[in-house]
Amino acid sequence: MDSKRTGYLFTLLALLIFSLQDAISKHLGSAYPPVFIAMLRFWAFGAFAMVLAARGPGGLRATAATKRPVLQILRGIILAFQIVVTITAFTTVGLAHSQAILASGPIFVALLSMPLLGERVGWRRWTAIGIGLCGVLIIVNPAGSSFDISVLLPLLAALMFAVYVIATRLVSRDDAASTSFFYIGVVGAVAISLVGPFFWTNLAPADWLWMGLLCITGMSSHYFLIRAYDLLDASAVQPLTYLQVVLAAIIGVSVFGETLNL
Repeated sequence: MDSKRTGYLFTLLALLIFSLQDAISKHLGSAYPPVFIAMLRFWAFGAFAMVLAARGPGGLRATAATKRPVLQILRGIILAFQIVVTITAFTTVGLAHSQAILASGPIFVALLSMPLLGERVGWRRWTAIGIGLCGVLIIVNPAGSSFDISVLLPLLAALMFAVYVIATRLVSRDDAASTSFFYIGVVGAVAISLVGPFFWTNLAPADWLWMGLLCITGMSSHYFLIRAYDLLDASAVQPLTYLQVVLAAIIGVSVFGETLNL
């Protein structure tokens, strides 16, 4: 199998595992505080990031060396609490509906890339942004008689993730991908640990199995995504991420009994 096909295989595996991870997050988030679930997940993620860093060239010291420490720390904090908001959205808005709104993330990235990154946006991208925003408004339905303010949760999560992506692009100008991965794991674990213990809840024995599976899916999905980016351009990976909306809809309807409107 050539490297391009292998890259697509890694991408599809990552998306499938991300969808399973979201389903488990919704299951656990409906029974336990989302910040507590996110904390346990980040503990495993942080440990995984440190193991990868220790095995890399130069070890932990070389991986942790960064020219943008403030921005790297900010990325880790944003991602940690973005996950808390996302898990909350899964439990209150629904898996399928939330993922449909979260898919607006690239639109916010494009809008923010102009003032924050100095990128130029042509008329084709402006047209795509406009159509995308119309799609978001249709899904959110702010003028509808049954408008639910809770849909602002996944919208906030999408905006937070867009800020995280912009920060990631900025640090990528000076730091290696391994350094950025190390900081989101370790800083995210530290940041969420300042809040998470106040929401500590004893897990039921069966839910420890789900929690373990959540940690495994969290580590493996990021690993496969990193391998995908090693073999494919970002422009080839990004369009496939919309498959996650389809997978979320299938899981939401078949497992959690969610309904989809037109």
